[in-house]
Amino acid sequence: MNAKLPRSNAAGLTRRSAGFTLMELMVTVAIVGILAAIAIPAYTQSVVKSNRRAAQVCLASFATHMERFYTTNLRYDQTVAGVAMNTAALQALGLDCASDVNTGSSYSYSFDTGTPSASAYTLVAAPIGAQATRDVECGSLKLDQAGTRRVTGSAPVADCW
Repeated sequence: MNAKLPRSNAAGLTRRSAGFTLMELMVTVAIVGILAAIAIPAYTQSVVKSNRRAAQVCLASFATHMERFYTTNLRYDQTVAGVAMNTAALQALGLDCASDVNTGSSYSYSFDTGTPSASAYTLVAAPIGAQATRDVECGSLKLDQAGTRRVTGSAPVADCW
């Protein structure tokens, strides 16, 4: 018979053990705190990288549109009708990748100088909101007509692209 015997204290009185001691509870809280201190920053950094990758894909979509635009009009800066291609026109394309549901709440898309030239353009994905405060090492992502990738932050391009 393995009946649990009650413990006795210093005065010889017996008491029944029930629940957790304060020390056990404090150790558990400390372990949970340490795990949270490791997991939350790692999760946040993962979200930042994921948003950056989605912005890169969206920049590539805009670049693909610009190349199709060029094959039709033989220039980047205006249409055959003479309508200027600018940041407002770029945003009016309404690519799904730039919607608020996708990357629009983390990045804004524009041309580097506001308008492309007839033979060149540079697209920019600038972080906004929480992404801007968390991704300072990469900053804005840039992609031009030659496929050259750049960043405005201090990190190497290879780390950000």
